Amino acid sequence: MKRKLKIVPVFNTEDEERGFWGIHDTSEYFDYDKAEAVIFPNLKPSTRSISIRLPETLIEQLKMIANEKDVPYQSLIKIYLAEKIEQSIR
Repeated sequence: MKRKLKIVPVFNTEDEERGFWGIHDTSEYFDYDKAEAVIFPNLKPSTRSISIRLPETLIEQLKMIANEKDVPYQSLIKIYLAEKIEQSIR
């Protein structure tokens, strides 16, 4: 027998919605058997600017490597950081 789903309330703020879903089971409000996969192609991860002091020689080395790889040096820094963090997590 199919169960009756509850109606999702209207929320005034994201905080209110976050609080609601923090204590309620979504399976009481949605039929996951009817769910469809969705792709959001234009979403980009949130970023935040930081300042970091690096020796000039290190920056120049990064710029040379980035030039060889044909990528901006800031992007190369992000790639290297992400790789090192991934290695450290494993």
